[in-house]
Amino acid sequence: MNVPCVRVERSAGEETRQTLAEAGLLSDEYEISAADGWVYIPVTDRAAVPAGYEVVEHDASARRTPTTPADILGFEPSHERLGDIAIVDEADPERAMEIAEAIVASDLPVTTVVNRASEIKGELRVRDWDVLVGEDTETVHREYGCGFALDIAEVYFSPRLATERHRVIEQVQAGEHVFDMFAGVGPFAIPAAKRGAEVVAVDLNERAVEYLRENAERNGVADQVTTIQGDVRDVAVDYEGWADRVLMNLPHSANEFVDTAVALAGDDCVLHYYDIQHEDDRFGPGERAIRAAAEPEYEVTVESRQTVRSYAPHEYNVCLDVRLTRR
Repeated sequence: MNVPCVRVERSAGEETRQTLAEAGLLSDEYEISAADGWVYIPVTDRAAVPAGYEVVEHDASARRTPTTPADILGFEPSHERLGDIAIVDEADPERAMEIAEAIVASDLPVTTVVNRASEIKGELRVRDWDVLVGEDTETVHREYGCGFALDIAEVYFSPRLATERHRVIEQVQAGEHVFDMFAGVGPFAIPAAKRGAEVVAVDLNERAVEYLRENAERNGVADQVTTIQGDVRDVAVDYEGWADRVLMNLPHSANEFVDTAVALAGDDCVLHYYDIQHEDDRFGPGERAIRAAAEPEYEVTVESRQTVRSYAPHEYNVCLDVRLTRR
C-alpha cells in the first residue's frame, strides 16, 4: 500500500528512524523497507515531518503486531526504557520478576531488566539496583538524534526528562557560550554543542565525566565541549562572565549554587534553574534566590515558568528560564 515515507540514504536510516520516533511520527502500522540504497520510513503525518527530510509515497508492507509485555501478563506493567535496559519499580520481588520475564519475552529490544532498590542518594546522585534479568547495567540511550553511553549503576540519568531537555536545547543558538554546571553524561551539553554552541560541562562524578567525554566523541562534538571533573564552584573561577547560557539541573540543591551561576553570567545570559518545590509556591523560592544573588547588578526577567513533572505528592520538579541583563 502506498503510504507517506521519509526517504533517506541507507547510512542515515537509523538516526532518522530515531529522530522520527522521538518526534512521535514513526508509523507502527507499516514496515520500514530498503531498496536501491534508500531506506523508506513510514510516518504518521506527512505535514509534521521536519524540514529537510524528503517525504515520498512508497509501497510499504503492513507491520506484524508485536508481542508486548501486556500481551503476556494480561495487564500493562509500569516500566521505562533506557537503551536496552528496562527499569521497573516494584516493592514485591515476585511481581518484579514476573514483569521482568515478560519484558524480555516480548518483542521489546531489551536485554537487561532492573528494579529500583534505593532512592537517589549521595552527592553523586546514584541509586542501587536489583538486576532481575541480564547482567550489564551499561547501555547506549538515544534521544533526539544523540547517543549517550552510560552505566546506570555509576551515574544519574533520567529518560523522563527527554522532552524538557529538548525544550531547552531548542533555545540554544550557534556561537553561544553554554556552561552546564551539573552535566552528567552530557544530555544537555552534547545536543547544545550539536547546535553550534561552545560548551563547558562540569560534573563531580568522575565516571560521569568519562562517559561525557566518550559521548562527545560519539556524537562528533569533542572539539566543542570542554569537560571538567570537579566541584563547579572551584571551576567557575576560571569562567567568570563567560556564559551566555547556564544550565542548573540539580533540583534538590540548585539554590546553593546561584551565586556561582551569576558569577558565570556574561552581560546577557539565560539561566535554566531546576527546582523541586511544594505546589503552593512552585516557582517563588527559585525566583527569590536568583533575584537576591543577581540584583542590582543585573536586571532579572523570568522568561518562562515550566512545571516539568510531578515529583512527589504535592511536590513538583520545575524549571525557571531567567534572563540576566547587566545594568
